[in-house]
Amino acid sequence: MKTGGRARALGRGVGLGVALWLTLWQARVLFAPGFEAGPLFSRFAHDGVLLIATALCFWAGIASQRRRERRAWLLIGGGVAAWTFGEIYYTAVLWTAEEIPIPSPADIGYLLFPPFMLVGILALLRSRARHVPGTLWADGITAALSVSAASAAIVFETVLDSASGQALEVAVGLAYPVTDLILLGVIVGALAGTGWQLDRTWVLLLAGVSAFWLADSLYLVGNANGSYTPGSWFDIGWWLGLLLIGAAAWQPARPVLAARADERLRRIVLPLTFGAAGLGLLVYGCLAQLNAVAVALAAAALLAVMVRTMLTFRDNVAMLRASRQEAQTDALTGLGNRRALARQLEHELPRATVSEPLVLVLFDLDGFKHYNDTFGHPAGDALLVRLGGSLAAFLRGRGGAYRMGGDEFCALFKPGDHVPQPLIVGAATALSERGEGFEIGCSYGAIQLPLEAADAAEALRIADQRMYAQKNAGRASASRQSKDVLLRALAERNPALRNHLGGVADLAEATALHLDLAHDEVEQVRHAAELHDVGKVAVPDAILMKPGPLDEEEWAFIRRHTIIGERIIAAAPALTHVAALVRHSHERWDGTGYPDALAGAAIPLGARIVAVADAFDAMTSARPFSLPRTHEAALKELQRCAGTQFDPAVVEAFTVAWRDRSLAAAA
Repeated sequence: MKTGGRARALGRGVGLGVALWLTLWQARVLFAPGFEAGPLFSRFAHDGVLLIATALCFWAGIASQRRRERRAWLLIGGGVAAWTFGEIYYTAVLWTAEEIPIPSPADIGYLLFPPFMLVGILALLRSRARHVPGTLWADGITAALSVSAASAAIVFETVLDSASGQALEVAVGLAYPVTDLILLGVIVGALAGTGWQLDRTWVLLLAGVSAFWLADSLYLVGNANGSYTPGSWFDIGWWLGLLLIGAAAWQPARPVLAARADERLRRIVLPLTFGAAGLGLLVYGCLAQLNAVAVALAAAALLAVMVRTMLTFRDNVAMLRASRQEAQTDALTGLGNRRALARQLEHELPRATVSEPLVLVLFDLDGFKHYNDTFGHPAGDALLVRLGGSLAAFLRGRGGAYRMGGDEFCALFKPGDHVPQPLIVGAATALSERGEGFEIGCSYGAIQLPLEAADAAEALRIADQRMYAQKNAGRASASRQSKDVLLRALAERNPALRNHLGGVADLAEATALHLDLAHDEVEQVRHAAELHDVGKVAVPDAILMKPGPLDEEEWAFIRRHTIIGERIIAAAPALTHVAALVRHSHERWDGTGYPDALAGAAIPLGARIVAVADAFDAMTSARPFSLPRTHEAALKELQRCAGTQFDPAVVEAFTVAWRDRSLAAAA
């Protein structure tokens, strides 16, 4: 709360003055009871002290900048005001009465004090310690029950032995120490809720209510046996208690901080101490007579300690589980990390057999550094998250995806009845992304377990070697660079044709892999599939987009595009073999194709693969002169033309590869 220096100085001055008056009053009561000092020590003087305490609470509530804390101090001020006006009535009317009636109008004010205080204290606790863990709540309940049990054991025995009169009179009399011990328990519980941090506010509140409890208990005993007279030595307990509560309202709020090492020890020692106090009371109750309220509260305190133990165990298990999860999870992508992969390999490797192998694949992204340099590291992180999610989605139901660090990923899966290579290629495709100004691919190394390695370390070493061998072989290759330039030119000329070529390339690559071609040959087939129609840049759009049948002259233009494509591609020496495949990509198995009418095995295998993939993509795509066929219809057409237009072995391999990819995509 924000107050000026003058206000604080005035408050300190008033506090010191009141403290001095209380000291002199108590000295007079103890050492000079007959001494008359005029109005300064008259029976009405202490009412001024109570009004000052009331003003301190209300002033603190009004001046508070925090809405919840303002409400708390206004409620506490309401309780102090109620007790003050009850005391003013008592001083004016009942101070000199021969017999004090119970209940009296003063009791109304006195008994309104505890509920206002209780609600205000709870509001203050909620304002200053909003996120209290369950263990601290259990500590607070334990402390509150233990203090209440001790209070019940001390007060109830004495009061019940001394009390006499009507039931209402006894009930009102007992209400004072009972409500006091409830307040004591709540404040001790609030201290526990702050982690036993000795905030001056709570300490002063505890001291004030303790003084109240002592004065109420002594008054009740004295009133019951007829020995009490107004102005007794313990009357100062009420006045001092209210003054301490008013002083608590002006203490600076102390936020609940993380526990230091010594505080962590305090957090376990103090609840155990209160629990031991409850146990001691139960033991005492077995040896001597103890009222039922104290026994019940002590037993409840022990129950709270048991609950606290259960909560501590639950929290420790949760922390251990979270720590283990964090230790095995990549913070950026949420995938498993290298440690998680090692644990999974240790678990799965003993179960793997030659007939049911385990496939481990390491991936290293190609082009990621360029992407990072171009678009920035935040965009690079976002790309890693996307690619990691794509890999995990592809492997869902078959295996797990992991990030090894940097731009390296890993896949661990069981192929089951499927051929591993298409699944590996599918995983590599999941780690690929193309866009304006960038293309992300990946190099990979795969190993089958236990066929090629007997332990996890050896498996990772071999896969790592194979991955970097592939990466070094293909890093910045002249053929890839030349191919990318031609594809960019083709995309600028005809974007739709570029999409068609990408689809053909994926299908051709999958078929080449299924035919167990070498890595370099697979790459040549893919390049040829991507570039097989590059010669169409020389064909007029009117012919390419013509909705009806082509005439003979127009067909002549079309048949020339493979030769033109060969010349364009062969201009890059690194693509010489690719150029030959493009030239023969429209030959037919029966020798009726173009441009050279080659037949059978005379047609390069890569060209035969491109021809099948191109035909399938053409049949399943919308064309100006025909509607697309279904995939199954297109496969049947390929099989019908096997042996005439297409190589039967290539058609069979294409069909299997396409079905494997379809199943992988649907899983």
